Amino acid sequence: MSFNRLVSSTILIAMTTIAVINQWIFLIVVLSLTLGGLYEFFYMVKKKNIPIYSYVGIFIGVLIPLSIFFRFEPTKNWELLFIVLAFLTILFLQFARHDNSNAIIGISTTMFGVFYVSWAFSFLIKIRFLLPGTDGVKLLAFILLVTKCGDMGALLIGSWLGKHPLFPRISPNKSVEGSVGSFVFSIGSALIFSSFLPGDIAFPLWHVVLIGAFFGGIGQVGDLSESLIKRDCNVKDSGKFLPSQGGVLDIIDSLLFSAPAFYLYMSSVLKTV
Repeated sequence: MSFNRLVSSTILIAMTTIAVINQWIFLIVVLSLTLGGLYEFFYMVKKKNIPIYSYVGIFIGVLIPLSIFFRFEPTKNWELLFIVLAFLTILFLQFARHDNSNAIIGISTTMFGVFYVSWAFSFLIKIRFLLPGTDGVKLLAFILLVTKCGDMGALLIGSWLGKHPLFPRISPNKSVEGSVGSFVFSIGSALIFSSFLPGDIAFPLWHVVLIGAFFGGIGQVGDLSESLIKRDCNVKDSGKFLPSQGGVLDIIDSLLFSAPAFYLYMSSVLKTV
């Protein structure tokens, strides 16, 4: 591990720890990463000369986590209203354009950015408030540890033992060995931090192993999906958020898939208790 990556990783771990504990810092961090992720996504897409509506996407994208954090939900799934408003706004802006070429691609890509970055990342807020008090904090810490330890395992094992490419067309640096290492680290972190799961639910050992493997695997799919977007846009990193770490999307990509899946899973499990 290079010195720059070590420093960047230390900063990320410290920032994440503080954010998980303090809800206001948590909100600031989530909003900052959402804003940065949306900016990077739209910046990459612009390289393909697609007529996107980045300002509308970023504005609506920031409103979604804010509405969830402040419980601005007079109806169920209230945040989806912002997505509908975004679609209508973008549609009217398209009506005002003199050029109708790539209209469908522009509208669809803008909406995809809102879904992919903002809506998916906002599930971290839902996880934190799924249970009251410190139980929600532990639940959030659990999925963060399982997902990011998987990322760390892929990096360490892949750089050490990686010889067989996983999907060279999508990401030439990812290896089968790194993928296996990611699973091992995710499962290990799930076992180590299994006490963070709700105490009133009996999770057998095999169940915890499956949780670690499944959500670690989902995180890998998120990582590969962002790599696919970068290859399509012909960029190596989504940005330069931290030295040796890449952009915001490079840091949160695995969580964009694991967080929604974990929230839906835990919601269904808690309903059966």
